[in-house]
Amino acid sequence: MKISKYQISFRPVLTAAIISAAFITGCKVAQPEPLPPVKAMPEQFSNTAASQDSGRLVFRELFPDQQLISLIDSALKNNADINIAYQRIVSAQAQLMNRRRALLPSVDARIAATADRYGDYTLNGVGNFDTNLSPNIDKDQQIPLSPTTDMWIGLQSSWEIDLWGKLGALRKAAASDLLAQQQARRVLVTSIVSVIAQGYYELISLDAELEIVRKNIKLQEEAVEIVIAQKAGGRATELAVQQFEAQLLNTKAIEHQLLQQRVQTENQLNSVAGAYTKQIARASVLPATIPAIHAGVPSSLLLRRPDIMQAELSLQAANENVKAARASFFPSLTIHPYIALNAFTPSLLFNAGSLAWGAAGQLTAPLLNRRQIKTDFTIANAANREMMYSYQQKLVEAYNEVSTNISAVNQHQHAFRLKTQEVQELKEAVQTARDLYLTGYANYLEVITAQKNMLEAELQSTRQKQTIFTSVIRLYASLGGGWENS
Repeated sequence: MKISKYQISFRPVLTAAIISAAFITGCKVAQPEPLPPVKAMPEQFSNTAASQDSGRLVFRELFPDQQLISLIDSALKNNADINIAYQRIVSAQAQLMNRRRALLPSVDARIAATADRYGDYTLNGVGNFDTNLSPNIDKDQQIPLSPTTDMWIGLQSSWEIDLWGKLGALRKAAASDLLAQQQARRVLVTSIVSVIAQGYYELISLDAELEIVRKNIKLQEEAVEIVIAQKAGGRATELAVQQFEAQLLNTKAIEHQLLQQRVQTENQLNSVAGAYTKQIARASVLPATIPAIHAGVPSSLLLRRPDIMQAELSLQAANENVKAARASFFPSLTIHPYIALNAFTPSLLFNAGSLAWGAAGQLTAPLLNRRQIKTDFTIANAANREMMYSYQQKLVEAYNEVSTNISAVNQHQHAFRLKTQEVQELKEAVQTARDLYLTGYANYLEVITAQKNMLEAELQSTRQKQTIFTSVIRLYASLGGGWENS
């Protein structure tokens, strides 16, 4: 069958219908709720002078330890959370492609065949019989009656015209969601890099603490031998021997505690790296130089921190979803064109006279379901405001986190310098106590106390230096550091 041009000339009527329906349904559409303004960040961080932005932070330049870099590279390849985040990006990409395709017409290939046995007293039954008696048709145009068959091979399409920008808003929301997922992966990368680096330097610190403890064990063993000899010569009591031996046992117990801490830390790093238990290659000592990181101006956080960028993109997606929800109040226009071969029987299906084509327009305006649309609109507005508050909170947290880490680096460096001086003083005090004890001017308790204080101070000094590196790593992460492949 053919459709004349008069049968498909519906544009003027359709245009008038669109305008009327839009006026009826759209005149009372609610406006999106205004978002609260973003609080401006201070011009500089607390207790720091304003400085120029320090540029891109490169981990390999700040921490040029090849063993650490190799460990991080391995972790980023094998970490399960990183791989999960990548799959979420793949899903977001697929969703974006789906939203883009929604703006284009869909085309389906269709093959259909029907066979109907109409009753003698039905409209189709009587109509088909009467048509076959008409002198205006030839034998090929006669309709089969028992049964009545119909063959259809062709293409059919459906195209929703984006009159009010709903589909475009959903596409933009999907694009923002994709970018947000990419930033979420960067957040995870930053976290893993930070955890690996902190654990790596903690391992080196534990190695140093074990070395300190074992050195003190040797010194205390020598002290036990001396006091035993003095007891044999009548210059020391059994109580003195017991006190020195008790101190030695306590120090040996500390050694085993540190060994367990080292195993635990090493296994935690292996878990993050997606590996089974194995020894982690590392440097022998903590670096002598502390990396210097300049915070720059607070506004640089907007360009660096992936969590802030993720929150901003999520806010953009929520804003587009509000636009799409509002556009749902307006009529939607869908066009359904087709072209096909349509005939009663297979022998005539591929005849030139079987070519058929046509188009239909469908205008749908929400009437009885407006309450559901209003609910969706309210939910979209609430989600949009929620993202706004989340974005604001991210800015506050980022600023305060950087300020805290700047202070931590400075304070821990001061504490380390003082602790280093304390260790030096206590080393001299131990030697002095021993000399005085051997000459009879000091008792054994003074020697034991001096040795105990020196051991504690040496361990605290090592931990204090490791804490400096932990603070620097946290500052690096809080300023938007992640991982660079170049």
